[in-house]
Amino acid sequence: MNSLAYAAITVIIWATMPAVSKLLVTNLPNFEVLFVSSLFAFIFLLAVNFRNGELKKFNRVSTSQLLTMMFFGLLGLFLYSALFYYGLDRLSSQEACVLNYLWIIFTVIFSAPLLGEKITRRKIFALLLSFVGVIVVMAGNFGAGTFSYETIFGALSCIAAAICYALFSVLNKLQHLNQKITMMIIWFTVAVLSFEAGIFFETWEWFGVKDFIALLWLGIFINATAYLTWALALEKTKNTAQVANVAYLTPILAILVSTFLFDEELPLAVIPALILILVGIFIQSRGD
Repeated sequence: MNSLAYAAITVIIWATMPAVSKLLVTNLPNFEVLFVSSLFAFIFLLAVNFRNGELKKFNRVSTSQLLTMMFFGLLGLFLYSALFYYGLDRLSSQEACVLNYLWIIFTVIFSAPLLGEKITRRKIFALLLSFVGVIVVMAGNFGAGTFSYETIFGALSCIAAAICYALFSVLNKLQHLNQKITMMIIWFTVAVLSFEAGIFFETWEWFGVKDFIALLWLGIFINATAYLTWALALEKTKNTAQVANVAYLTPILAILVSTFLFDEELPLAVIPALILILVGIFIQSRGD
């Protein structure tokens, strides 16, 4: 399977993330959501790796590689998720989504010094064009809340989350680790850290059947599957910007999913936004 195929799988699954995450962080404390979903992700990947024989390769992982994987868990998914959930709890899901998708631009920026990839005018133009498409589709919902220090901190938190995930994506590609083992260790690390953080900062609550199903979906499909396929997509490409640009389709698909599942009205801005994103992807695919 090539990088674009992995990216397409990721985008389709990630399209369900905004609605599921907003539902969970509204009903449950942030670190509780992160712990339970990370635990489900770890258990799922552990079972899959055991069945596929990948778990035998764990003996070949050196101490330095194991520490690197754990660091990735701290940087790329614990800090990213904690910061994003904090912002999501203080902003509308649309506002948080737009700021979160700055990680795509940051990924391309970090790939220049760390991976030696060139940042060309074509890449920047294509990425910005697609990012404008994201802003267009979300713009109708901006300003729904009142301007306050809470929203400022929420916005800064989402931007910091984007930087964390972008840096993780590039460093993970740089290390050439076994991604199936790496993601299993990463989610184990996230589960441990979020459990410890939850004990100190939150009072956890019992969750109902609806929340349990949402946590299962978040853990198995979004966390375990989509983040793994995204890591594989970056691993298999020589043009990070080209693959990263595909991720801009996620908010469009997220709106289509919400429209289909929850019988919401389809915003007219989806059409011009989709055109902008697709044009950006096309420009990126034409090379330099």
